[in-house]
Amino acid sequence: MSTATREGQTFEGTSLWVRYVNFVKLPHTLFALPFALLGVLAASLEAPIEWRVVVRVVVAFSAARWVAMGFNRIVDRRFDAENPRTRNRELPTGALTVGQAWASVLVAAAIFLWAAGSLNRLCLWLSPLALAWVMGYSVSKRFTWWPHLWLGMGLAIAPVGGYLAVTGRWSDPWWLLIVITVAVATWVAGFDMFYALPDEAFDRGAGLKSAVVRLGERRAILVAKLLHGITVPALALFGWAAGFGGWYAAGVVVAGGILIYEHHLVRPGDLSRLDAAFFTMNGVMSVTVFLFALADRVF
Repeated sequence: MSTATREGQTFEGTSLWVRYVNFVKLPHTLFALPFALLGVLAASLEAPIEWRVVVRVVVAFSAARWVAMGFNRIVDRRFDAENPRTRNRELPTGALTVGQAWASVLVAAAIFLWAAGSLNRLCLWLSPLALAWVMGYSVSKRFTWWPHLWLGMGLAIAPVGGYLAVTGRWSDPWWLLIVITVAVATWVAGFDMFYALPDEAFDRGAGLKSAVVRLGERRAILVAKLLHGITVPALALFGWAAGFGGWYAAGVVVAGGILIYEHHLVRPGDLSRLDAAFFTMNGVMSVTVFLFALADRVF
């Protein structure tokens, strides 16, 4: 890949706002935000919701993701500068300074803590732990072969947080939120393995750990398939336990079809369609589950 190539899901322009948007890959918020709202919908089967709660859930999730992504870019800036795929990012090129990056992370962290704390006391208590976990992903690549699962657990905070924002308490049955955590964590870990495929050689040379480095391309793709094989039944079990009906069940079937198609796009020795699999299909999958769940509540 040439140094002139821009990564997917980035925008042209030189304004400070565009640079910040590209810095944290803001469009990627679409991947897990629908699952935060799925948690809100599930909670709405037990308790009334208000628009201010929904807005603050969106704000809290978006801010937490900004912190996680920004911190990742800061601590990985040396590796990004050396990797041909990432050397055109904002910190390696000087489009943003480290000071500007830290300023945005600190502001986003303050917004997250305010938004979470304004929801209820439980969210307030848990917010620092959530923030620490999502930031921890950035250093997990130094000591574990499974940073993908760490990232998956980080994004799985989204539906749990959405549920707790409405109810202010843990789920009944107790395993309801465990199941949606498993569903989102395995979904994210699977597609993050795809994302790591092009960096196998670089990560190995740089001493960074991932399942792809540990297992190789073919076996890592197989593990991603197995993880996504857990995602779909976990989503189905969550919907049944939460009280969703036929619309939600149909959405899970469609989501399963999307994941199957995604795996059809990525094959050992052929990563030419990886962008379509990672960027497009995963965004479509999460939105699909949410929209069918919303239809279930509306109709």
